[in-house]
Amino acid sequence: MAIDQAEKARRFRALHQRPGAFVIPNPWDAGSARLLEQLGFEALATTSAGFAFSLGKADGATSREELLVHLRSLCAATDLPVSADLEKCFGDDPGTVAETIRLAAGAGIVGGSVEDFSGDPRRPIFDLAQAVERVAAAAAASRALPFPFMLTARAENFLHGRSDLDDTVKRLQAFEKAGADVLYAPGLPSLEAVRTVCAAVSKPVNVLTGGRSVEELAAAGVKRISLGGGLSRAALGAFLRAAREIKEHGTFGFLKDAVPHAEINAMMARK
Repeated sequence: MAIDQAEKARRFRALHQRPGAFVIPNPWDAGSARLLEQLGFEALATTSAGFAFSLGKADGATSREELLVHLRSLCAATDLPVSADLEKCFGDDPGTVAETIRLAAGAGIVGGSVEDFSGDPRRPIFDLAQAVERVAAAAAASRALPFPFMLTARAENFLHGRSDLDDTVKRLQAFEKAGADVLYAPGLPSLEAVRTVCAAVSKPVNVLTGGRSVEELAAAGVKRISLGGGLSRAALGAFLRAAREIKEHGTFGFLKDAVPHAEINAMMARK
């Protein structure tokens, strides 16, 4: 029997309340979501990069309408809770942010993010006051939903040339006060920086793995570990190596490492 959205939401919130850290991997389509479910993961998060690449687009070039179709597809493919990378919620103003949260929740997700990256190369990070207003609007929209939506607020400094840990911490603390349920600063440069962030806030912290182990990150205080576009890029890396072998050498040695058709077929058929 399919699990309804409210139950998925309760399960997702419970993952953030139990001891230790958990990994939330990032599928890029319905098939990869099904495979991750079969492997025993407890929740999934979308990847803006992986989804964009699957459409033949650059990261950040997809529309809100395309994302909503994608979310409905993922949520229909799995009984796991799904949290969405909503980028900057497809608008600068708080009203658009709130509308995106409502629409995305209507597509089946039980968590989602809002970030302070503006998309403007001249001013890539929103001023703190505007960033906080946007998080507050997202929080208000999420609280009005009929289930416990987990809102993640992202401080994007380190991804956009602003290596300012003090400002990043200040932003995350402000986002927590504005109503975020999870705090996230992708691109933190060291395990010590991760520890600093975790110690500075009281809400659960999500960290992009950066090659660090679950054990290391859990010991630093991290609650949730995501991979961003990592799995998508790993799959595309294997694809490119195979295609280059064919084009450059005329050989097909990559097939010896390919997953057997029967194995994948059985995993897709299992529910």
